[in-house]
Amino acid sequence: MNLNQIHSVYFIGIGGIGMSALARFFVANGKAVAGYDKTKTDITETLQDLGIEIHFEDSISLIASKFLKPETTLVIYTPAVPKDHKELAYFKEKGFNVLKRSAVLGEITKKTFCLAVAGTHGKTTTTSILGHLLYQCNVNVTAFLGGISENYDSNFISKGTDVTVVEADEFDRSFLTLSPDMACITSMDADHLDIYGEADELKKSFIDFSKKLKPNGKLFVRNGLPIDGITYGIEDDSDYSVQNIKIIDGTYEFDVKTPTQILQNFKFNLPGRHNLSNALIALAMSVEYGIPQQQLATALASYKGVKRRFTYQIKTDELIYVDDYAHHPQEINALHQAVREMYPDKKVLAIFQPHLFSRTRDFADEFARSLSQFDEILLLDIYPARELPISGITSEWLLSKIENPKKKLVQKSELISNIKKSNATVVLTVGAGDIGEEVKHIKKALSSEALL
Repeated sequence: MNLNQIHSVYFIGIGGIGMSALARFFVANGKAVAGYDKTKTDITETLQDLGIEIHFEDSISLIASKFLKPETTLVIYTPAVPKDHKELAYFKEKGFNVLKRSAVLGEITKKTFCLAVAGTHGKTTTTSILGHLLYQCNVNVTAFLGGISENYDSNFISKGTDVTVVEADEFDRSFLTLSPDMACITSMDADHLDIYGEADELKKSFIDFSKKLKPNGKLFVRNGLPIDGITYGIEDDSDYSVQNIKIIDGTYEFDVKTPTQILQNFKFNLPGRHNLSNALIALAMSVEYGIPQQQLATALASYKGVKRRFTYQIKTDELIYVDDYAHHPQEINALHQAVREMYPDKKVLAIFQPHLFSRTRDFADEFARSLSQFDEILLLDIYPARELPISGITSEWLLSKIENPKKKLVQKSELISNIKKSNATVVLTVGAGDIGEEVKHIKKALSSEALL
């Protein structure tokens, strides 16, 4: 595929976080861009503000004529689109160049110096830190993020096209389309078993990914993972290791041990050891790329985070409200560790929306243990995303497995009243579904309550 011959790009599922970053890329490179999505969201509105035409009905008649020319139009779709989608079927029947997002990302990054971030947890935060570090250190970088950066209010960072930073997504084995110059693997915990069937198949795909590096490429792996590479870890004997950690006014201060020296006086504002690990690997890749320490220290200190990744909505002496995307038991454990480290004496209420029937089924016992650690739990119905219901797999069933007696199944309409009944001074909204749409309402209600 020659991107120079493409004049128009049409997206099926344009509102997805990865798809919308690609849409921004093509707009920045002067292409005509339009697309379909099934629902209006904040993301589709921001894309429309860029001049992108978006419609929300699966109808070929709504597609502008300039996107109906096979020789100059590229069609990109997300695997979440159903097989009976009319527009997708039309483009395939008419001989258009129709590609998954991952294949297009592989094509874009092929002729650049590519840094890829893989792992079942931590991809988005690590990618956004790495993109921010390189951008702030004046590298000609384009970064495709799987979340909205607080620094740039976007999932797309661009200062040039010499270097690309991408999330290497294991879902649907998408990351096997990439050929990075540098890559890291943050974690290999079982997930996406609806795709892989069993954990060993997922691990095999990460091994396959590790072999996709370009000649003389560098692979970084979290210490303890069963793949050879440059290791990183926290207060251990890894090649790159965080040392001398202090928490001062809610900010981590630390040093970094590299294979050759000790780099001192780093500051990082995101809570949680998992986020500290994400910062470390971004630093390690930047050091290996050749960025001087002082520039990296300044850049890291200015990093603000990713929306819905331990995002403070309210932060006062009386009340802490944090919103987080955690949707796997290990991510919930990491969130719990971060909250307890920062607020050891406060009562914590966690509001969790399970994501996918299959994931809830596959990890029910682990979810129950993770959620039981909080002082109180409010559980919402399962968010189905791309799935149909599975018999017997419900939030009520999951609730029965949670051993903490301070638990309750609630509907979205009941959320605010139940939060107000709690005497918790730390409130968390947790999950990857549409719980994020409730955040502004909860924040408004709790802010109003604080003013009374």
